[in-house]
Amino acid sequence: MTTLTQLQAEIDARVDSIRAENPDWLCRRGCDGCCHRLAEIPQLTAAEWALLQQGLATLPQALLQNIGRNIAALETQHSRPIVCPLLDQTTGACRVYSYRPIACRTYGFYVQRDKGLYCNDIESQVDSGALNDVVWGNQDAIDQRLKCTGESRELTAWFSGWFEME
Repeated sequence: MTTLTQLQAEIDARVDSIRAENPDWLCRRGCDGCCHRLAEIPQLTAAEWALLQQGLATLPQALLQNIGRNIAALETQHSRPIVCPLLDQTTGACRVYSYRPIACRTYGFYVQRDKGLYCNDIESQVDSGALNDVVWGNQDAIDQRLKCTGESRELTAWFSGWFEME
């Protein structure tokens, strides 16, 4: 089992546990708030990019070209937040969900001590006491382990180098 695969399995187990104990948990298919409010262009390690490429390769060429245009537009977008170019805005679902990066898998379930919970909806539930019993994962530890999976680049850099070859 690769480091990335093991990390994904551990994250999926934690997410499943939280969802099982909290059936009203906000993070699920169709909840795309985080996908609409990215603070920066997503960073992916080489292993995450290799996995994402597999998902992109399953998409129809016309859709892939549209995603390519959206990714290229990110390079010149100076305003924030950013909308994820892999989001199907009609359904609120990720077009490559099974292949998504670690940051997408951990969002709403893991916390970085210096950055909070990110999701305002979850933060308001925590503030109201509704999620007092949730044990949050440590995002800093995840990020440290992720460093072992290769160099990190922005999605725009990975995609432009790959898509030109297609």
